[in-house]
Amino acid sequence: MALLEMTNVVSFYGLIQVLRGVSLRVENGEIVCLLGSNGAGKSTTMKTILGIVRPREGAISFKGELIDRLPTSAVVSRGISTVPESRRIFPRLSVEENLEIGAYVRGVGLHRLRPQLDHVYSLFPRLKERRRQAGGTLSGGEQQMLAIGRALMVQPKLVLMDEPSMGLSPVLVDQIFEIIQSINQGGTSILLVEQNARMALSIAGRGYVMQTGRIVAEGTGQELLHSEEIRTAYLGE
Repeated sequence: MALLEMTNVVSFYGLIQVLRGVSLRVENGEIVCLLGSNGAGKSTTMKTILGIVRPREGAISFKGELIDRLPTSAVVSRGISTVPESRRIFPRLSVEENLEIGAYVRGVGLHRLRPQLDHVYSLFPRLKERRRQAGGTLSGGEQQMLAIGRALMVQPKLVLMDEPSMGLSPVLVDQIFEIIQSINQGGTSILLVEQNARMALSIAGRGYVMQTGRIVAEGTGQELLHSEEIRTAYLGE
């Protein structure tokens, strides 16, 4: 049984159809990347999994339970968290307050969050140094670390990451991908939407390629990385 499975999912924005029969899966312990050009439907796929967009057709299951009719808070409480595109931290709140908000759906007192806070700070020592600092005063790389740390506060089984390297310097991109691998090695599965196709495929066990709301190719990370068609379309070769 897959950890997450989408089967023939169709989604709309108003009258505009965006997803056209999308099927994909993420197994326990996997990194799976989702590639495609702008407007292909990648972010809508993430939003549909989270319940932000309600599918018109098809099914989404997580740990064997159908979740496609659940509100977003219920989806998150079952063990799916997100690192959204453009980070979307709370700029006026401190680093630690941003992290605490990430655990809100757990419904536990702040004293019970300390072990998870300590875990996040062990991954991101810079956040610990700046824990009293307003999130909006952090650098772009630090804000991305904060967005990832916030997602980990719910102790997720699956993290959906939408363009985590966007706007970062090459050195920071390398650091973020190392962190993604470290999180995965700790037992958390990851569904990764990423424009940096080469980096994404280099760490992913499997990948899917989207085009105009459909999955048009899938395979292992290495198969897609060495596919002539994928190299031409997404790797600039």
